[in-house]
Amino acid sequence: MSNNNRGLLYLIGLGPGGRAQRTHQADLALDQSEVILGYRRYLALLGPRPPEQQLIASELTEEMHRAEQAVALAASGKVVALVSSGDVGIYGMAGVVFEELRRRGWQPGESPDIAVIPGVSAAQAAAALLGAPLMHDFACVSLSDLLTPWELIARRLAAAAQADFVICLYNPASQKRTWQLTEAHRILLRHKDPRTPVGIVTNAYRQEQRIVLTSLGKMLEHPVNMFTTIIIGNAETFVLGDRMITPRGYPKG
Repeated sequence: MSNNNRGLLYLIGLGPGGRAQRTHQADLALDQSEVILGYRRYLALLGPRPPEQQLIASELTEEMHRAEQAVALAASGKVVALVSSGDVGIYGMAGVVFEELRRRGWQPGESPDIAVIPGVSAAQAAAALLGAPLMHDFACVSLSDLLTPWELIARRLAAAAQADFVICLYNPASQKRTWQLTEAHRILLRHKDPRTPVGIVTNAYRQEQRIVLTSLGKMLEHPVNMFTTIIIGNAETFVLGDRMITPRGYPKG
């Protein structure tokens, strides 16, 4: 709970959503909260909550409003939880909240107190289901150009591919965004072999989970959506049965 009724805002990463993948620290914070805010789909992942807790659901495009509401409620003295799927600090709500705090002139030590609770990220969840594709250096790139100009996304993709990073693609496509993945594929093929292993994981650790192991050349043959994470290997990544592995490079004894 908060100290001296100053208010406390938990920023919580729920992981993929299931209780088994949620941290004990996240559960403790949720149990202590008087109000829980989040995108309605993420709140549904929590399952039944105690009747005394207030749940405030909103839509995907209302991130700034969620952050403003959460900060205001916590500043009023309440214990508040603002949830994201995956890790709250990776394409999640933590950054949005700190931007709102900066706008308000907030400084550490002032009300509300802020606690960031990490969660299993989409990249980690997908990697675990695929095997061990992130054992060496990797880069995460979101293909959503709603907040980032495509020219910048394309430049980052090209740089990561040219440097032979394993690349984890977030937000590869949606109903309205369909061309970005095709363009990303074209950029990647400039620098990576079409035989490079690729893992495609949709709805990791959820009921609709789907896992595909393919190659960069055939990557576009498989359906993806906003709940898909794509991991593209580096020059050393290999397939072992139904698993995708990137060697760390330890010397052979």
